[in-house]
Amino acid sequence: MDPIEAPRTEAEDDDLSQTTMTTPVGPITVTSYGQSIVRVKWVEPDDSTGSDAVVPDLNASNPLLAEALRQLRAYFDGSLTTFDLHLDLGPISATARQVLTTLNDTVEFGTTVTYGELAQRSGTGIHARGIGSIMGMNPLPLVIPCHRVVASDSLGGYSGGRRGEGVATKRWLLEFEDALPPTLF
Repeated sequence: MDPIEAPRTEAEDDDLSQTTMTTPVGPITVTSYGQSIVRVKWVEPDDSTGSDAVVPDLNASNPLLAEALRQLRAYFDGSLTTFDLHLDLGPISATARQVLTTLNDTVEFGTTVTYGELAQRSGTGIHARGIGSIMGMNPLPLVIPCHRVVASDSLGGYSGGRRGEGVATKRWLLEFEDALPPTLF
């Protein structure tokens, strides 16, 4: 079964549930609607206090969120290399869906792909810059591993991570996976 499902229906919008967890790359919030994970997002510090407004495992009684937390913890402790969650990319174009699905299905833990290589693999006719834009709108970073997509001569960008820490977060994730291309040390 393809874990990336069609967009949710309006009836599922009442099933919003979220949980927040601390990770080595900052706190993240995981959101589900109905039977699918729909968003992974970094928590920004509270502007008034400068501290992380994290409520650990909020709503973790939701079985889907509890499983997502379990898998994310296993990823960060090094015991999980492939996520097995029902995912919903939401209302994105068919081209973006194809690119993100190709990324999810073909770029494994510990490996990287260039923007241009992913463009070719996806068969969409998108150029490397377009692939970068699609990576920037990935609603499920970490789970759909856009951090594994690099430029041919650099790390490229990364919209995951906390504000201003995207490329540092990408570097940390690639080093953690032992996937940092030797030319980019």
